[in-house]
Amino acid sequence: MTEQLTEQEAFWVGKFGDEYTERNRGGKLLAANLAFFSKALAKIPSIRTCIEFGANIGLNLEALQILFPGLKCQGVEINDRAAKILRDRIGHQNVTQGSLFTAETKYPRDLVLSKGVLIHQNPKMLPVAYERLVSMTGQYLLLAEYYNPSPVAIPYRGHEQRLFKRDFAGEVLDAYTQMRLVDYGFIYHRDPNFPLDDISWFLLEKTKF
Repeated sequence: MTEQLTEQEAFWVGKFGDEYTERNRGGKLLAANLAFFSKALAKIPSIRTCIEFGANIGLNLEALQILFPGLKCQGVEINDRAAKILRDRIGHQNVTQGSLFTAETKYPRDLVLSKGVLIHQNPKMLPVAYERLVSMTGQYLLLAEYYNPSPVAIPYRGHEQRLFKRDFAGEVLDAYTQMRLVDYGFIYHRDPNFPLDDISWFLLEKTKF
């Protein structure tokens, strides 16, 4: 890739991103995602289009297409190995390999998804990320990230400055008056049936353009 990346993005382009791709596969994850999206999107009508930033190999998009048959999806993924698998899953024409900040995305979608992506971004770039997500939102924005009331950086698998917790949804709501909170919730890693990694999720709606 020739574009200029943050150090956090470069981290995911390389070996660590490849290893993450290999770790996060399988039917259990798909089942957990189905349960997750059934809860997180329970209050919205049917959607026709979706874009996910940081789609990895497409397990989130696959679950969404099961829940919303006929859903047209686009995935933006920075890691080459994951992007190749994603193309096989949702079609070459529906995958854009590149950065959250610069990848071509063309037009707004009914649903924009960021799940475990903002937590790995350089905090200085978050205003750019928020602008990208909101500008691409045709109606709904689903943020599923690690929550903390104040910004904090924590070690991530032995690496520093690679994982950050904060109130991502609150910052979006403060910065964009056209966005309103529709629903929110939490998925516990000890859930006996469909565990996910302590994700706090926030469903926002764009009320004016």
